[in-house]
Amino acid sequence: MICSIDDAKFARVTANYRLLYGGRELEIVGIHDARSLAEGYNRGIARSHGELVILSHDDIEILTPDFAARLDRHLKEFDLIGIAGTTRLVNGKWEAAGDPYAFALISRPDADSGEYVTVLQGGGPLVVPGIQALDGVFMAMRRRVATSVPFDEALFDHFHLYDLDFSFRAYRAGFAVAVCRDIVIIHQSAGKFDSVWEEYRRRFVAKHRAHLPDRWDPKEGARAGFYAATPDAIRERCDPAHLAEIVERIAQANAAL
Repeated sequence: MICSIDDAKFARVTANYRLLYGGRELEIVGIHDARSLAEGYNRGIARSHGELVILSHDDIEILTPDFAARLDRHLKEFDLIGIAGTTRLVNGKWEAAGDPYAFALISRPDADSGEYVTVLQGGGPLVVPGIQALDGVFMAMRRRVATSVPFDEALFDHFHLYDLDFSFRAYRAGFAVAVCRDIVIIHQSAGKFDSVWEEYRRRFVAKHRAHLPDRWDPKEGARAGFYAATPDAIRERCDPAHLAEIVERIAQANAAL
């Protein structure tokens, strides 16, 4: 499921998915006139038929060669997964709880170096259970999650906070949510936290105030990162066995937080 108004981006991301799925059956639903991501995803989910549902931005590239098989395995264990999220949601920004609650693996272009920068956040296992909220750049789920927890298109009628609201409500409904840092993705955007985003953050906090702490003192612990010139170099550096060693060292460094 992809909401996109850019034909070139939509063509690239759908080609990426088709390559990763090879000859396996794959239904791609494109929404090209979404009034918001919440509205677009609700409409796309209603049009789709598959048992497993993927929602992603149109400006990503998935680098994991065995992505399809890996996704199948994760969604046998969990109901909803992503690549960035938190085990403790404290406000309208998923990473605001700080360490040791925030988990992510994400790559993006770095304007200063002209390369890609990859950030690995959070210690412990690569696949993190007990997640309360996810970033919406990439989410995959069993169909029953998508149909029983519809996106709130009335309140989140733009392009911000739809993801935290959806994933937090899924968590509160009892679905098993995880961050899977063995899926490697390049995201071409670093996000935009402007006055519009702030308005939707305010809406989110007002809606969920009863389930968020009144005060929070975030701590910043160890994390890892590297620069790479090409997607192939990122893929090589993000071998799961290598990443597992790094997150174990992060966990040890953050043990006292």
